[in-house]
Amino acid sequence: QVQLVESGGGLVETGGSLRLSCAASGDTFSNYAMAWFRQAPGKEREFVAVIRWNPNSPIYADFAKGRFTISRDNAKNAVYLQMNSLKPEDTADYYCAARQSVRSLYERDYQYWGQGTQVTVST
Repeated sequence: QVQLVESGGGLVETGGSLRLSCAASGDTFSNYAMAWFRQAPGKEREFVAVIRWNPNSPIYADFAKGRFTISRDNAKNAVYLQMNSLKPEDTADYYCAARQSVRSLYERDYQYWGQGTQVTVST
């Protein structure tokens, strides 16, 4: 049974940084696409970034380009989201998602989800 557990959220000031982690278990993730989505209060969940274990070829939402970096550690079955230059509009619950297929930008394509970690960026 695949399980995803996020951590690393919290409260940060505008311009600050956070590193989110997603620990995956229950399978061999070499052929999985691993993604981050986020959902702000009152809004729909949106794509942030995705990476495959092999090859390492990330895709980012426009708002994430240049500020966020997705990475993975194969040995630890972990995916990370380094977020820099955070803005108040980045405030959201951030979710890790996985699918045993190619990368996708659409939440409907992901079978496995974590419980989310909250990120709050203060002004």
